[in-house]
This record gives sequence, C-alpha cells and structure tokens, in this order.
Amino acid sequence: MDLITVLSKTISSDHNELEAAERFLQQAAQTNFAEFLKSLSEVICNVSNQPIVRTAAGLQLKNALTSKDENLRLQYQQRWLQLPEEIRNYIKRNVVSALGTESARPSSAAQCVAYIAVTELPHNLWPDVIRLLTQNVTNSASTEIMKEATLEAIGYICQDIEPEILVSQSNEILTAIVHGMRKDEPSNHVKLAATNALYNSLEFTKANFDKDSERHFIMQVVCEATQSENIPVRVAALQCLVKIMSLYYQYMEHYMGPALFAITLQAMKSDVDEIALQGIEFWSNVCDEEVDLAIELSEATEQGRPPTKTSRHYAKGALQYLVPTLTHCLTKQDEHDDEDDWNPSKAAGVCLVLMASCCEDAIIPHVLPFVNENIKNPDWRYREAAVMAFGSILEGPDPGQLKPIVEQALPMLIELMNDKCVVVRDTVAWTIGRVCELIPEAILTDALGPLLETLVKGLESEPRVASNVCWAFNSLAEAAYESAEKEDDGEPKTYVLSKYFEFIVSKLLETTERPDANQANLRSSAYEALMELIKNSPRDCYVIIQKITMVILNRLQQVLQLENYIQSTSDRSQYNDLQSLLWATFQSILRKMTPEDALQISDAVMSALLQMFESSGKTGGVQEDALMAVGTLVETIGEGFLKYMDAFRPVLAASLKNHADYQVCNAAVGLVEDICRAIGIKILPYCDEIMTLLMANLSDTNVNRSVKPLILSAFGDIALAIGPEFSKYLDVVLTALMHASQLQVDKNDYDLVDYLNELRENCLEAYTGIVQGLKGDKESPNPDVHLLSNHVSYINQFIIVVASDPDITDSLIAACAGLIGDLVSAFGQAMLPLAERDEINQLLVKGKRSKASKTRTLSIWAHKELRKIRGNVQ
Repeated sequence: MDLITVLSKTISSDHNELEAAERFLQQAAQTNFAEFLKSLSEVICNVSNQPIVRTAAGLQLKNALTSKDENLRLQYQQRWLQLPEEIRNYIKRNVVSALGTESARPSSAAQCVAYIAVTELPHNLWPDVIRLLTQNVTNSASTEIMKEATLEAIGYICQDIEPEILVSQSNEILTAIVHGMRKDEPSNHVKLAATNALYNSLEFTKANFDKDSERHFIMQVVCEATQSENIPVRVAALQCLVKIMSLYYQYMEHYMGPALFAITLQAMKSDVDEIALQGIEFWSNVCDEEVDLAIELSEATEQGRPPTKTSRHYAKGALQYLVPTLTHCLTKQDEHDDEDDWNPSKAAGVCLVLMASCCEDAIIPHVLPFVNENIKNPDWRYREAAVMAFGSILEGPDPGQLKPIVEQALPMLIELMNDKCVVVRDTVAWTIGRVCELIPEAILTDALGPLLETLVKGLESEPRVASNVCWAFNSLAEAAYESAEKEDDGEPKTYVLSKYFEFIVSKLLETTERPDANQANLRSSAYEALMELIKNSPRDCYVIIQKITMVILNRLQQVLQLENYIQSTSDRSQYNDLQSLLWATFQSILRKMTPEDALQISDAVMSALLQMFESSGKTGGVQEDALMAVGTLVETIGEGFLKYMDAFRPVLAASLKNHADYQVCNAAVGLVEDICRAIGIKILPYCDEIMTLLMANLSDTNVNRSVKPLILSAFGDIALAIGPEFSKYLDVVLTALMHASQLQVDKNDYDLVDYLNELRENCLEAYTGIVQGLKGDKESPNPDVHLLSNHVSYINQFIIVVASDPDITDSLIAACAGLIGDLVSAFGQAMLPLAERDEINQLLVKGKRSKASKTRTLSIWAHKELRKIRGNVQ
C-alpha cells in the first residue's frame, strides 16, 4: 500500500508531497532494486488499481530501463541483465499481461515491454517476444485496446533497437503491422499505432521491399491509409511514404504514376497543415535523392563506370504540377509567424530551393510567371510569396541564364526594400543576400551604388530585416574581393567597394550597438559582416582597418570594465556573447595587420586577455575565441611573442587543464603549435610543463576524444622547434604514438571513421616533425636521429596499414608521402623494405594523380627519394 500511495503522489501539485514521493522511490530502488521492479510490475498488471497509479508505476519501471543519456542507458541495461532470470521473467510476465488492460493512452505497459525487449534481444534473450506480440494483434479475440497497446510496443521496439537485430523477424513484425493497418480494421486507434510501428520498422524490412509481391502489398496498405478520414492516421501514413521514398527510391517507379503522385499532390493542397507538410516533405525528399543521384552519376562517369543507382527524374517530370501548388502554399504565411514554427509556407520555400538544385534550368519558366504576376500584388502575402519564389530558384540553374533575369529584377527588389510590410522587406533582404552570394556578377555593375544605398538604409530596419542585410554584406564583400584584380602576392590593390568601405564599416559598427541588437541575432550578424569585410579588404582600405582596430580594442577594454555590474544570467549571457564577438573580430583584424602594427598594439591585446582570464565570469566560448585571437597574434608577430611567455604561461596551463570545456583545451593545444612555430628553440624553458600537461591529457579518459589527435600533432611541432632537445621526451611520445596508431573502429560508423583518419593523419604529422627535428638540416645534420632507428620498422608498418586502407583520404596520402620522404632522407638504405612494398608504390601513384597540389608534390618527392635508394642497391 505504501508504494501505491507514493505512486499516486508523483503527480501531486503539492511540491513537498512530490519531492517526498520521488525520494521514497529513489530510496526503494537503491535498497532492493529487484524487489522494487517486481512490486512496480505487480502494480501495473493489477486491474483493480487506479489508472493513474498503474501509469505512474509503468513510468517508474520504464525509467529504470532506459534514459536519453547514452551512458546512463547502457548502465541501466547492464543492471537489468544482471538481475536473476526468474525475477526478469516474473516482471516480463506481469508487463505483458498488462497489455490491453489499461484505460489510459498511450499504454505504459507497452513502453515497459518494449524497453525490456530492446535490452534483451541483442543478447538473444526473450526470443519469443515478437511472436507473442504478433499473436496479440492477429488473434480475432483480441480487444481494440489490446491490439493498440501491442502495436505501440512493437513500434517502440522498432524505434529504439539496432535495425539488424530484428531483420530475421521482419516477416512477423510486418504481419502484425499490416493486420493493424488493413482497410477493414474498424479502430482508428489501432490503425494509428500500426502505421507508427510501420514507420519505425522500415529500415529493417529491406528484404520485404526487395520482393515484388510483398512490396506491392505494403505499398497498397500504406496508400490506402493515406486516404483515411482520420487525420492522425493519414499524417502517419504520409510520413511512411516520405521515409519509403528515401529508403527505397529505386522501387518507386511502379507506384509513382498510378498512386504516389496523386496522393502527395492532394496532400500538398490540403487545408490541414500536418497533411500539407507531409506532401511537401515527400517532394523535398525526392529532390534530395535525385541531387545525390546526379552527383553519383557524374562521379561514375568520371571514373568510367556505370552508376550503382539511376535517377528517374520524378521532380523534373512533375514540375508543371508541383510549382503552382508550392507557390500557392507560399501565400499562406502569417504576419506573426514565429521563426521556429514549421508551416506549409516555410516548407514550400525549402522545397522550391531543393527543386531548383535538382531540376536546374527547367524550373525557371515555371516560377517566373508567378513572380511577374504577383510582385506588385496589393496583397502583401502574394508580394512576399513572389519574392520568396524568386529567391528560392537562384541556386541550381545556370548563373549565365539567371544573370539577365536578376539584372532586370534588381530595381524592383531595391524598391521593395521600402515596402510597408516588414515580412516583405525581410524576404527581399534575404533574396538580395542570395543574389550577392550566388550571382554577384549581376550586381557588381552600375547597379552597385543604388543597391549599397538601399542596404545601408536597411541596417536601420527591424532587427530581422537588418540581420538579413548583414548577411548580404557578407556575400557582397567576398564577391567583390574575388572579382578584384590581384597583385603578385594575391592581394588586390583596390576593389569596387573601396570608396564605400569606410561608410559601410561605420554603419555596421553602429548596428552592433543598437539597443535592439540582441533580437533576431542582429549583433552577431553585424559583427560577422564586419569580419567578412575586414577579411576581404584590399590594400587601399588598410588605413580604415587600423581605425577599426582601435575601436574594437576600446570596446574590449570597456566590456571588461562591466564585469562587476552583471546582475542576471541574461546579462551574463549577453556579456559573454559580446566578448566572444569582439575577440573573433580582433582575430580578423590581426590577420590583415602588418607585424609592425601588430607589435604596437600587442601589449594592449595581451593585457585585455590576461584581465579576461582573471575575471570571475569567464566561459568556455569566450576563452576559446580569445585563445584563437592570441594564436593569430602569435602568427603575426612571430618571435616578438616571447616577451609575453612568462605572463601567459599560467593562462596556457589553465587552458590545457580545462577538460570541462574541451574546445578551450583544443584551442590551447593549437596555440602551443603556433608558439612553437613562432619562437622555435626559445620555447625550451616552458617545454617540461607543456609536455607534462599534454601527456596527462592524452592518458586521461575524461578528456574529450577530439583533443587527443591534436596533441599528437603538437608533439611534432615541439620536436621541430627544439630539435635534438626533444630526445628526452622521445620514449614516452613514441609509446603514445604506437598506442594511438593501433586504434581500430567500426567501418560502418562514419563519425568513428573520420576520427580514425584524423588520428592517423596527426600520428603521421607527429612522426614527421620528430624525424625532421632530430635529423637537423644539410648544414648541421644531427646524429640524434638514430635514436629513432629501433622504431623505424614499426613506423613503416603503420604507414603500410594506412596505405592499405581502401578508403584512404587525400590528406592521409599527403601525410604518408611526406613521412616516407623524410624517413628515406634520414635513414637511406634502411628504408628498402618499405620501398619494395606494392602498397607504398600504389599509394604514391595515387598521390601523383591527386587534384591537390600538396599531395602531388609530396608524392613525387617521396617517389624520387625511394628511387634513389633503389638505384644505390642496383
């Protein structure tokens, strides 16, 4: 009775009662976990208990089995599996017997059954659960609530389990699902649970989709469900079609003409947003798929092979029907739309963008009539829709074909920047930004003056409009720089924005200080535009960059004075964001500066940085941006940074120890590399401390894995900087490199494959730095390189492993080639075993054909070095 009373209080409005109930349940779980779960399962299956109590018991049991936190979930699953078998079986019998006995929806027993199954099935436990559930659904004696709860359980299992675990049982699962979805099933609740379960099962039913008869049956059932009068069932069935199109595109030709086209077009025209959204999403998916297939076709053609899959060009074939429907959806916008609300109007805009990428020039004649007819419409919705449609088709079609159209449209877009409706002005600003990014040649003409005047005025508009204007300046700055005539050093002397540069910059600086700049991301958009203008500035704007430097330095110093006046978390957040933006802007400035000018302000920069690190409210994001700005200062002033090392050493050490904010730790490791390259051998007095911290991070399992490859690369830079002095760290570093180079990962996990490639590349760079650092140069060769002799065979073996990987990346080929060349020049004949390996020769052949000049150059050099030692032997 205690447990039942407590469970009833888990939804109490009395805060004290609620806290007491939660404490009781936590204590019960800790005192005797097995008994606690058994008791919960008894409460769930006892039909005489109140529905609210049974639901609360189900929630407690489910939460003891799973968690959104992956590490916790694994711990919970292990804890369950360690329970005695008879206890697990007892609980399973109880929760299964509770299916179909609850009056509350959704079924809490279904969740308990599902999360036990998700835990046990991967370990070949509870093998008959799917059969048991299928029987529940297909049994003619089963009640509506029994079928619904059981199908919910199947859906939860399919959603949360690794697909391959259920492949062998896909027939049974589909039998239950299709039985629940069939036309003559009287209950919409059952149909909905079955349709949701189908959605979750689609990834492991490939074998069923491969068979014509089974696929026809599944498609028939889904298509019938899309015509249901019950809206949730119809939406769920359309969601299934969207997913089927992504997973099984190659099989859809048989259904597109007779069914799918009509079903999805009808859905797009629906007045019910949820239905219209699924219809639009279907065609967005078709476009995504066909863009990928076009890329695959061009790659296959380049490699002289047939593509594995071919496009059926559904989107292009349906353009004349889809575009009018999509443009009509564009006119359904609401003036007070929340930016985060997803509705048919927004979805239609995204779909048009994807259609333009997919159908290219073919889309233009279908969209332009709508634009021309509505651009001056008295109803703002139609004006805005016309501008949105125009902006959406700017990427995909041939820019040469779009240029005259954009030139013709530009005066109208400039005029519409003064539209009385803010939604129209917002979309116009976005469209102008797209023009600047995608077809800049249409505006870097006589039209530039009027356009700039309009954009600068737009910076005074509402934050959402001004934010889009900032983005337009971003693209405009880059386009102007790219089109300018470059000098021998790659920098232009002047460009089309030069005469407007100071005015634009001053307006952007004003915009960053608007009282409403924290709305619509305006402040950061204005600073980002400022950074792009600085980055893409020619020589004749350098004087203005010098002025901006002083403005940003003054702002940094002012912001640091505000530290003591912060009162709320909102103030703190804005303060930190502002600091980050200022440091990031400073980085852009430093990249443009001459070393002489940078040295004049370096004292002020370092003073601000040290003050920021000492302040109490520093956060990871601010520190990361500040460290990156220091890295840029180091690159700019080189050896001049040495005078700050004593004062900066504690900051660097604290940042290397900052495991909680791993991005700060990453930035600190990158900064170690920058300092090594800048001051060379003079880093030596600080090396013991730096190496100790780096080695500690490498062996600490709590340090984020992304830090570790960077540390390996840093070893190479330290070795290059201090040369023979690195020999005292050699054994410990080579051991660390050996461990790192032995990592194996699951090749199906793309994130892990990327990580492995990064780790390998940084290992190769570390070896390269160590070899170069220890061998010295021709003028002063160093005998210490022979300290590496005993490790050469292992390094060679590692290179062979990397070279043998069929998925080797271009940058890995370059890293291998560079190391091979250095090893040959250091060890000569000892490298013959490597020179004679086919894997190495094939690697270098591949490298010599690379499109990247660095990879080609290193591969040719390594090939020549190997040829020398082969020639000496012959």
